[in-house]
Amino acid sequence: GGFVLGPTVLGRIPGFLRTLFPYRSLPILEVIAHIGIIYFVFIIGLEIDPSSLQRTGKYAIFAAACVMFPFAVGAISGKLVHTYLAIETNKSSFLTFLGVTLSITSFSVLARTLTEHKLINTNLGLTTLSTAMFIDSWAWILLSMAFSLSSGNLPAIMWTMASGMVFILWSVKVVKPAVLWVSRRKQKGEVVGELSASVILVGVMVWALLADAIGINAVSGAFVYGLMIPYGPLGVALIERVDDFVEGLLLPLFFAICGLRSNLYSVSNVWAAVALAMVALLSAAAKVAACMSVGYLYDMPLNDRFAMGLLMSTKGVIEMVILKIGRDMEVLSEQAYSILVVMSVVVTIAVGPLLKLATTSNRGQASYQRRTIMWPDPNSELRMLVCVHNTRNIPSMLGLLEACCPTKRSPVFVFALHLVELTGRASAMLVVHDTTGSASSSDPQQLHKHMIQALESYAQRAAGVTIQPLTAVSSYSTMHVDVCGVAEDNCVSLIVLPFHKQPTVDGDMQVINPAIHSLNQSVLANAPCSVAILVDHGLSGPHAVHHVAVLFFGGPDDREALALASRMAEHPAVSLTVFRFIPGDDSATLPSMRRYGSNYSDEVLTLEEDEENEEQLDEAYITEFRLKHVSDETVVYTEKVSNNAEETVAVIRSMEGIHDLYVVGKGGGSSSPLTEGLTEWCECPELGPIGDMLASNDFNANASVLVVQQGMQEHEMAAGMVEESPRKPR
Repeated sequence: GGFVLGPTVLGRIPGFLRTLFPYRSLPILEVIAHIGIIYFVFIIGLEIDPSSLQRTGKYAIFAAACVMFPFAVGAISGKLVHTYLAIETNKSSFLTFLGVTLSITSFSVLARTLTEHKLINTNLGLTTLSTAMFIDSWAWILLSMAFSLSSGNLPAIMWTMASGMVFILWSVKVVKPAVLWVSRRKQKGEVVGELSASVILVGVMVWALLADAIGINAVSGAFVYGLMIPYGPLGVALIERVDDFVEGLLLPLFFAICGLRSNLYSVSNVWAAVALAMVALLSAAAKVAACMSVGYLYDMPLNDRFAMGLLMSTKGVIEMVILKIGRDMEVLSEQAYSILVVMSVVVTIAVGPLLKLATTSNRGQASYQRRTIMWPDPNSELRMLVCVHNTRNIPSMLGLLEACCPTKRSPVFVFALHLVELTGRASAMLVVHDTTGSASSSDPQQLHKHMIQALESYAQRAAGVTIQPLTAVSSYSTMHVDVCGVAEDNCVSLIVLPFHKQPTVDGDMQVINPAIHSLNQSVLANAPCSVAILVDHGLSGPHAVHHVAVLFFGGPDDREALALASRMAEHPAVSLTVFRFIPGDDSATLPSMRRYGSNYSDEVLTLEEDEENEEQLDEAYITEFRLKHVSDETVVYTEKVSNNAEETVAVIRSMEGIHDLYVVGKGGGSSSPLTEGLTEWCECPELGPIGDMLASNDFNANASVLVVQQGMQEHEMAAGMVEESPRKPR
């Protein structure tokens, strides 16, 4: 907007700028914009967790490469354009400013770009964000060095750098203890008062003034001040007070000022301008090359390396700040300033389409062997994604996890994903927590802390369990993309979702949030692996005795449910009963013939063949299950004969009050004459006919229900496997 209103476009109209922006108004606008950028940089400092920077690893190597490669390109190539762009300052200052400008990455813009492309919850997104956090921290050190070098006076340079070190040490020793004291009061439940918040926010301006006075610039002081405040409850409270005002009003004004000061008509040497533009493009290419090189050392996929290089080339507020400071200090000429501003916008705009191409070709092709429970070695690691909406979901999920019998021989890796509805923030975020309860880039609120503490407590007691807590903040309409993305990128075999209803005191089921109902349906339709919906009727916590029942009608979902129950049967405190429903002599057969009548077409023949294949697979897997548990007294297999849906319901109702948990397949019995007519009465189709009946208020069993849907790719594999091995699936 500022670029269009400035001297390059509309400013060419005679009298336009003097009318819209009188000379006396420009200083006021610049002061307000400068205040906005000071507080925005303070917010950036708040959002960075200094403790996470201590866990360096590959992120520090990525950051170093992404800084050094473009810095070298900018510094070396800048010599060619320094003379031709009429820059009067000394060459070392110009080269330092140019190198810093081209090497940094905008952390805030990057987070929003990852969110828009649904990459923030992927390994690529987490690696890129962590690397950008390092670069943002180093950028201010490099910028302070550039300020010092701009004077060209060696004593002044030494004084500025020494003063900066003293300033930082004083901030750590004096400011941080005081802020931590206020933060501890906030964590004890006390609300941050108006006086405390006002003192802290006024301190931003004081630190900016002190930093400007010693020569390291006001924005660096605001950034250091933000780093001193822990991003916990206190940091959240401060951001809530100033974020909307700063980012909604003051920050756009700063961008407008940057655009107003850009004038492409000031470029007199076209070839020098082209050379500087090429330098900017080469620096972006250098970042791509850096990520490609370092990513190769860590065995990153080629597309991920290329996408990370593109992401690290995003520019934003910080680069505009550096360019504006360089222009104010006359380190950059009007020509160089205008060209670099335009190139920043061009490069950032180009990142989006190129990133979409890179990620589109990569996503969808990713595959992993373990998408379901039944196909691989039962003793291999089971990777589960457990979704949680509130604290009431945690005990039932831990009870289910314990029932899955994690051991050192057959471990379970759990990704515990806390789903939070996006309310008011401009971008969704996914946060990786460490098991000590701290977050790497965003604050876990009270519910996050309870979840992490419960998971940590369970993981310490149980053997063979590894838990990675995550938090996804998104709107319910797109939340299924986050869930499926985490499952795909982490090779998850089973997604466990809580039901959208919870039991009340009187035993009825009450809807928590209708949006959760739609979310579960979307996950079932798009999941790359098996999915289970847990209907909690008071499932006991860890180390409780479970009486588990499997209702087996046939089909891939029922086989997957039986595979999960087979794993539960390994638990010494779990007794398992498998009820296999078999059609009686009087049951209707071939419903497809009744449906099509005399038109016995090829489609009906194909349907018959599919049904025969499914029956062979069912028989093979039942045989394998019985042989595996033939000597296990806690596992009981029984067959129930039924002729119609009424007899099936009667058999199931006879089980009321016996079992703690029912494990059923979503598609179990959906095409069977034994359940014909039940589908029409389904209140929740995502549970299937049997699961819906067990979860209804009419079924007074007071038992939890786990409804399983097998991964879609395995449905397709099943038909081809019958020809190879009709007795035992691979």
